[in-house]
Amino acid sequence: MGLVKIDDTLHEEARRASTVMCRSINAQAEFWMKIGMLAEANPAMTFNDIVKTQLGAADVRAAKAAGAMMVETD
Repeated sequence: MGLVKIDDTLHEEARRASTVMCRSINAQAEFWMKIGMLAEANPAMTFNDIVKTQLGAADVRAAKAAGAMMVETD
């Protein structure tokens, strides 16, 4: 683990977002970094596609239920 210097404005945005998302500031920044890395590696995927893929990879049942609901409504 190490320290990362970020702009004060970005830190404030992470603080605000972390409050809404019920995450620590560090967890919010880590989430943004992971999503950003995955988005760069998979430029054709949307944010929702990336999150759905990650939830599925972690075997989160809500992702499977949401996917089934989406299929039923199409």
